[in-house]
Amino acid sequence: MGPTALCIGALVIISITHWVYRWRNPRCNGKLPPGSMGLLLLGETLQFFAPNTSSDIPPFIKKRRERYGPIFRTSLVGRPVIVSTDPDLSYFIFQQEGQLFQSWYPDTFTEIFGRQNVGSMHGFMYKYLKGMVLNLFGPESLKKMIPEVEGEVCRNLKRWSNQHTVELKDATASMIFDLTAKKLISYDSEKSSENLRKNFVAFIQGLISFPLNIPGTAYHKCLKGRKKAMRMLKNMLEERRANPRKHQVDFFDYVLEELVKENTILTEAIALDLMFVLLFASFETTSLALTLATKFLSDHPLVLMELTEEHEAILRTRENSNSGLTWKEYKSMTFTFQFINETVRLANIVPGIFRKALREVKFNGYTIPAGWAVMVCPPAVHLNPDKYKDPLDFNPWRWKGMELNGASKHFMAFGGGMRFCVGTEFTKVQMAVFLHCLVTKHKWQAIRGGDIVRTPGLQFPNGFHIQISEKKNKQQEATSNSILSNSDYAQASHLYG
Repeated sequence: MGPTALCIGALVIISITHWVYRWRNPRCNGKLPPGSMGLLLLGETLQFFAPNTSSDIPPFIKKRRERYGPIFRTSLVGRPVIVSTDPDLSYFIFQQEGQLFQSWYPDTFTEIFGRQNVGSMHGFMYKYLKGMVLNLFGPESLKKMIPEVEGEVCRNLKRWSNQHTVELKDATASMIFDLTAKKLISYDSEKSSENLRKNFVAFIQGLISFPLNIPGTAYHKCLKGRKKAMRMLKNMLEERRANPRKHQVDFFDYVLEELVKENTILTEAIALDLMFVLLFASFETTSLALTLATKFLSDHPLVLMELTEEHEAILRTRENSNSGLTWKEYKSMTFTFQFINETVRLANIVPGIFRKALREVKFNGYTIPAGWAVMVCPPAVHLNPDKYKDPLDFNPWRWKGMELNGASKHFMAFGGGMRFCVGTEFTKVQMAVFLHCLVTKHKWQAIRGGDIVRTPGLQFPNGFHIQISEKKNKQQEATSNSILSNSDYAQASHLYG
């Protein structure tokens, strides 16, 4: 081997060594949080996506927090990331939206949700899109929507009661999707020649999967599902544009009105990406929460007893017992909201919320370099024993007397800051109405399934199969369903505080 070859070989070795050193020891003007950058390029992505069956803080996060502390660094899908399990830093990140941090997700997520999705928008454009969504899901619209939601829920529960068993996750997802799609785009699954939700199911299966885009992988199927769903939405918009309606009926009508306005900032691509995200977010997360809520009721008869009593009391105080739910009745469901808060606290459906540092940020002696991603970890906040006594226990009574209409330093199931989920109230309406119809008109028993896997998002790999039947007499069944004695209830009050 000649001197030239030796020199080239030495330079290559030096370059690789320097690259490896820089990967493991990123440049920083201050002190980086401790941690490991993992393997070259791959980082710790495989460990992050590794499935687990724990309801505790994800093992990936828990092990590193125990080793490095509440703030640590890692690398995911090729990007350096600061992970926060610290409630003060997490809250600070949300409050500094648009100043020190902005919404950010890995390129793989952007491919899935669209490059012009609402999560990728900032400043005025984000506020504009948020206003569009509130036009549909704001309180005034929801007040009018409650009878529609109740009717849909009651029809589905009655239909399920005629079936031998029902897989609740899929059944509630289908129910909510049909309801939301009707409101958004006047889509009727029974009349349509194509099944829109089928494409979303393919999309969901690869949403939180390792981002390997080759045929046969879950991620590849996910992208194919998105492509088909987007094609359907575009065709529906074109059809509506060709046959406009005189009055605004759904969100498509609203979008078309905005698109023809002079100097509008809305484009068709942004509108379609927004529609896609709204359809997905409205049914997938809510169906997961409803399935887990029903499982909790099956496992905690004392909770079922108090929830049933609250909803039976609503029926008893009506002048007309057959009249539908009102907004006032919905807002009076004190224990129901405690139950929902506790369900979503333990569900931790969103395992991480991403932001990006717009400039160098100092916090508690550490430096977050400009351009680095940061990941807020809601499970670490929701399962903090310093805030929640016995955090893994399901205890709706822990929320008694607490007013919680938005996000806080210790509760971020619906995000936080200016990006607090605009569909939060819509989700709560759907959950509360479903629970009302379920406990007042039906009884059920778990048949099989109900096991939980996190990859890292919440999944029911073998479903949750239940058998539903109608109550013969609502008042009598409410009493007999609460089979626990007064002494048992007294004991429960003592246990749960």
